[in-house]
Parts: sequence; structure tokens; C-alpha cells
Amino acid sequence: MPRRLANTFRLGVKELWSLWRDPMMLALIVYVFTVSVYTAATAMPESLHNAPIAIVDEDGSPLSQRIVAAFYPPQFSAPVLISLQEMDAGMDAGRFTFVLDIPPGFQRDVLAGRPSELQLNVDATRMSQAFTGNLYVQQIVQGEIGEFVRRERGAAAMPVELALRARFNPQLDKTWFGSLMEIINSVTMLSIILTGAALIREREHGTVEHLLVMPVTPAQIMLAKVWAMGLVVLTAAALSLALVVRGLLQVPVEGSVTLFLAGAALHLFATTSMGIYLATLARSMPQFGLLLILVLIPLELLSGGMTPRESMPVLVQDLMLLAPTTHFVELGQAILYRGAGFDVVWRPFLALAAIGSTLFALSLRRFRKTLSLMA
Repeated sequence: MPRRLANTFRLGVKELWSLWRDPMMLALIVYVFTVSVYTAATAMPESLHNAPIAIVDEDGSPLSQRIVAAFYPPQFSAPVLISLQEMDAGMDAGRFTFVLDIPPGFQRDVLAGRPSELQLNVDATRMSQAFTGNLYVQQIVQGEIGEFVRRERGAAAMPVELALRARFNPQLDKTWFGSLMEIINSVTMLSIILTGAALIREREHGTVEHLLVMPVTPAQIMLAKVWAMGLVVLTAAALSLALVVRGLLQVPVEGSVTLFLAGAALHLFATTSMGIYLATLARSMPQFGLLLILVLIPLELLSGGMTPRESMPVLVQDLMLLAPTTHFVELGQAILYRGAGFDVVWRPFLALAAIGSTLFALSLRRFRKTLSLMA
């Protein structure tokens, strides 16, 4: 047993040296856990931000001027007053996402109680802004008209007061969600890539044949790749969590980082085994890349990291229970966001251990078959 452990350790060190001599892989690791995490947290806000809006004020009344003054940053950029002839050209050129047309006699009709209409033109090719901004514009216009008619500011008193308390993210800051979820997704992606690329690289360079004549078993070769690549990804994730998420982005982490990394280690046991299995199916790096796309996209999109699993069809929810990412996202969100302890997340830990053991056994069987064909 000590000799087997020593062989596994030395083979793992060899994997680390091979990775160290691969500048492209090192650059990928650094990029994924720094720039990619920062970009995911800050570059795509879900809330409306500086949406370009233009207003055609054909009424020129105090009410229309009040509506114009109601649009201001940060949700909207300062409104641009344009003529009716400029509206279509401005939207065709992409200068405006929203154009609000206030017709002549609008204030007169409102005060007289006659039916009146406003026209809101929306550039629906800007999907996220169009969907959210459309509701914002309607609420702002209706609010200003209601206050103008009542001749006072402030909403009417409601018989019931709704007290909103946002737990775990009081400011509803998307940065908190984006940065942590990007680390979780990056752990999955890189663990599969590194282990799969390591095996394919050895096969292309002919070093697998050298391993076949050494006193090592397929299980030792696999375990060496698993612990070496898993250690690299785990270290990178811990540094990213400390330096980028908590340091640069100032995102608070509620729970135990040690407990999260323990869960990540179990997840890495499963995903590195998956990477080896995919590498035994592929004959080259391009084929491995295509297989990776087919596997990685469902793992990330359907695991609950981007959309809640409860909103998915029941069949998809049940199938994704077989995926390690589902349980890793569950324990990651519980620990990092809500400060959960092991008494809360022991089920995802147990599921990851079972899935990892199954994937390792399947990968080892496939790996042995591949080695026997090469021999």
C-alpha cells in the first residue's frame, strides 16, 4: 500500500509539471478565476441601467414636461427630446431603446376625463432592457399622471402594508450572485478540461505507452490525474474566492469557506473522473472540445445555478439529480449565501460522494479498456 500511494503521488507530481509547462492552460486557469469571475459579476446587470430613451413631446404641457423630467439615471439616460420625424430613424440606427410619443392635447384630455393614449416604441432586439424597461416606463408614466390629476405627490394609502425583507442579499445586488456562481461553474469546467486534456496530451505524445511498461496500475494513473488536477482547481478557486470575490468585489461570504472547499473537493472527484471518461471517448483535442460542449452546457444551465430548478419540468429536475453540478450548486449556495452548516448540507455531500464513486468506477473501466487496446 505505501508503494502504491508513492507511485500515485509521483504520477500526480508529473501531471503538475506537465501543466506547469503548458502556458496556454495556465493562462486559461488565471483568466477563468479572475477576469471571468469579475466580468460575470459586473458586466451584465439584470436591473435596468442607463437605458437610452427619447421623448416626442407634441403636447408641450406641464404634464408632458413632468413626464419628461421623471426619467433620469441610473435606470435611464437623460431623455432626448426629438421630433416625430426623427423617431423611426433614431430607432433604426439603434440610438434609442425606448421612444415615448406624447400626442397633442394630452393634458387637456386627461383633465377632461376623455380617453387618451400614449405611444411607447420599444426596440425589442435589446431583449433584457426591453422587457424590464417597458414595465419601468409604464409605472413611471402612470405614477406621474396619477399625481398630476390628484394634484399631490405620494401614493394613496393602502389598507394593508407589505413589509419587504430581503434575506441573505439585502440590497438585491446581482454582483453577489454572479461572482460566486461563476466560481462554481468554473470549478466544473476547468476540472473536466484539465483532466481530459492531460490524458489526450499523453496519448498524442506517446507517454501512455511508457506508463504501460511501468509498475503502475490504471487505477493509480487515474487517481494521480484526479488528485493533481483537482488540487490545481481547488487552489485556484480558493484564491479567487479570497482575492477576487471577497477582496476586489467586496462580496460577503456568510458560511464556512473550509466546508465549501470540502464540498468542492467531492465535486472535483466526480468531474475529474468525468473528464477522463470523455477523454477516452475522444481521439483528439477537437473531438474532446465538442464532447465538452455537449456535456458542459446542460450541466451548467440545468443545475439550478442560472435558473431555479423548481421552474424546470419535473422530468428535467429528476434527471439532473444524477449530475454532480446539481448538488454542488445546492451546497455552494447554502454555505456561501445562507451560512449553512454540515447539518444542512449533508445530503448534497452524500450525493456527491455516491455520484463521484460511480463516475470513477465507470471511468476506470473505460480507461482499462482503452489501455488494453493500446497494448
